[in-house]
Amino acid sequence: MTSTLPTPLASPEWLAAHLGEADLAVVDASWYLPQQARDPRAEFLAGHIPGARWFDLDAASALDTDLPHMLPDGDRFRATMETLGVGSASRVVVYDGSGTQMSAPRLWWMLRVHGHAQVAVLDGGMMAWRKGGHPVEFGPARPPPAATFVARLRPELVRDRADIVPVLEDSSATLVDARSRERFQGLVDEPRPGLRRGHMPGACNLPFTELVDPATGRYLPAGDLRSRFLDAGVDPSRPAIATCGSGVTASSLALALQLAFGSEVPVYDGSWAEWGRVGP
Repeated sequence: MTSTLPTPLASPEWLAAHLGEADLAVVDASWYLPQQARDPRAEFLAGHIPGARWFDLDAASALDTDLPHMLPDGDRFRATMETLGVGSASRVVVYDGSGTQMSAPRLWWMLRVHGHAQVAVLDGGMMAWRKGGHPVEFGPARPPPAATFVARLRPELVRDRADIVPVLEDSSATLVDARSRERFQGLVDEPRPGLRRGHMPGACNLPFTELVDPATGRYLPAGDLRSRFLDAGVDPSRPAIATCGSGVTASSLALALQLAFGSEVPVYDGSWAEWGRVGP
């Protein structure tokens, strides 16, 4: 009997108990900034959850733009998922090795945007998996099973620049920025050249690194997340839009906002990589 996938988070204990089930796809979605000097592909080869497949965020993103990590169209995303052996009937658990939920939520969001509801982020990622004493596999991924993925776009989960402009004018939604406080306040240069310092007018700031327990890598309890968002200036009576540098860590904000307040939150896909270059 197929077990129900807990969403939006799956614990390491749950995954360990269900690992190897035929319709369960585990995907390593690790990605790091260049200045972090980490190679996610090499780290996957050096140790991953048994049966996991590796997702290359850079290669899987849109090709028809010079903005980083933009959402691919349905055909491109479908092809990527089928290459990974992820089909429309798959239950998917995604994780990363950051210890801060840096990139796994991006694939969680991409799957949901393309209509796949049976996806969860591994709470604590590889850090919690190892700390729990669970098995690790080495070397390349096993050949994935054949799969058929049907992409059905959910546009309500995506925002572009044209959507953001009126929000700044009428304050109809709260923009929540996942970048570090130093970047948000314009105290340091952006890691990508050609971008201004600062933030979008009226945005509030809660760095994605403050959403998790640093000792375990797991998301904070819902009540603690709610308090942090309220302290940051999030008004639960208004819709929220998550943003960051390039849309990656904004997805972690979207997940945490769902945990805190129970509603789905869209991501501004271009984020500061777009707004910091062409915004007013």
